[in-house]
Amino acid sequence: MFGEVLKHFREAAGFTQEELSNKIPCDRSQVARVEAGTRVPQEAFAKQCDDILGTGGVLLRLWGRIDWYPEVQHPDWFERRAEMDAEAVALREYQEQVIPGLLQTPDYAHALFSRRITSAEKVEERVRARLSRQQRFLAANGPLYVAVLDESCLRNVVGSPAVMREQCAHLLKVGQYPNIRVQVAPADRAELRRPKASMALITLPGGDEWLYSESLDRGHFHDDPAVFARHTQTYDVLRADALSAPESAALIGDFMEGYGDHGQAPAEHSDMDQEQLQPRRWRQLHRSSPRYPRRRPRP
Repeated sequence: MFGEVLKHFREAAGFTQEELSNKIPCDRSQVARVEAGTRVPQEAFAKQCDDILGTGGVLLRLWGRIDWYPEVQHPDWFERRAEMDAEAVALREYQEQVIPGLLQTPDYAHALFSRRITSAEKVEERVRARLSRQQRFLAANGPLYVAVLDESCLRNVVGSPAVMREQCAHLLKVGQYPNIRVQVAPADRAELRRPKASMALITLPGGDEWLYSESLDRGHFHDDPAVFARHTQTYDVLRADALSAPESAALIGDFMEGYGDHGQAPAEHSDMDQEQLQPRRWRQLHRSSPRYPRRRPRP
């Protein structure tokens, strides 16, 4: 659809594919492949075409509304999840081991896909597709998105320490958006009641509610109200007992500092060590961030 609309405006403006590519600039084959629907365009490409062809921003708006995952031939079960993300009015997620796709940086996503995909072109398409899914959540007035991250998401190195440092900085940035909250379930709190696997609680327009989880090779969807209610309770209790958003930002700042200075994640600490580290963590919050009182030890 995007390719057909681009071709319509290009021909209406009297440009050949080569003339348009020279003005962008890019290779002519890129324009041809986008029009044929065999290449996923970047956001900058859509904006440049709008400016050159005088479309009034049609292509950029269309680019932001398209779910690019079907273009890169994801499994059917994940296409369904991507469709839900494109419509969700609220998304609450618990994630283990890796940063959720909606919060990943381009370099983190690239390193993650490169682990199992050998084609550089396929990796780039997957990365662009993943970033396109993030847009509506990062846009003004985006849907509610609450992510509770197991500490393993921050501790497991994907790519390199530099990639992890940038990823931590990104979490701190998006955590300040009015519709996004990022919380961490620390590894040293054995009393936390964690879900048995990563999961997402998805609320769609009209009030439909779905539980989504993944196994090794497929996704699982449940709309049974009893199942949804049971996992919602587990999630809500975990979120209440996990670090608050400001405390989580302080811990993420610790990891960011560790990856920058030493190239590794901070070591795990005992409960007493955690309390002693709190003043340092608060000082590591971004200077422009609001100040919060120090967390007191639990009785």
